[in-house]
Amino acid sequence: MTDKIALITGASRGLGAALAKALAPTHHIVAVARTVGALEELDDAIQAAGGQATLAPMDVTKADAMAQLCRSVHDRWGGAALWLHTAVHAAPLSPAAHMDAKDWAKSVETNVTALGHLIPYIAALLGTEGQAVFFDDAAKDQKFHGAYGATKAAQITLAHAWAAETAKSGPRVQILSPQPMPTATRARFYPGEDRSALVHPDQEAARLLPLIL
Repeated sequence: MTDKIALITGASRGLGAALAKALAPTHHIVAVARTVGALEELDDAIQAAGGQATLAPMDVTKADAMAQLCRSVHDRWGGAALWLHTAVHAAPLSPAAHMDAKDWAKSVETNVTALGHLIPYIAALLGTEGQAVFFDDAAKDQKFHGAYGATKAAQITLAHAWAAETAKSGPRVQILSPQPMPTATRARFYPGEDRSALVHPDQEAARLLPLIL
């Protein structure tokens, strides 16, 4: 088993799952997501390709659970080489004046507040030589994307701040911009669009991988 550990939060589907499969030949994947069935499907795909994964069916908003996971990663492997953060809550589209309070609260909790414990915990795993990668979304600035857009923008602002703070000392922090993909998140925003015109997550992971490694 490789000693290179890639921790992926939001690994059960979409870009997170695609990146997990793309990294599996060179990294042991620690896959974090809430959906057990999807994680098991990811594990099957990784094993079929000769890779190995550790499944962590957890909610990134639960600070105690994430602290326990990070301690386990440290105790077992001594740290992690990569952290890819793709976990996100996509609230239904809504005019800003009519946002549902529960959707707003969930967006803030998942897209912003969770980073308040994830970054300190995982930074300790990455040390000065590791790398963290976040993923921006141009759709966040569009109308009716208020809850998603505002919280996604806050997430990316925090990532940029961390990147500037660690530019000389490490870990390396990157913010990448994926192309539009036919993911479940995008389907919530654009249910009627022609998905055949979008880039498959596996193709996008292949494009992004050289930027990550």
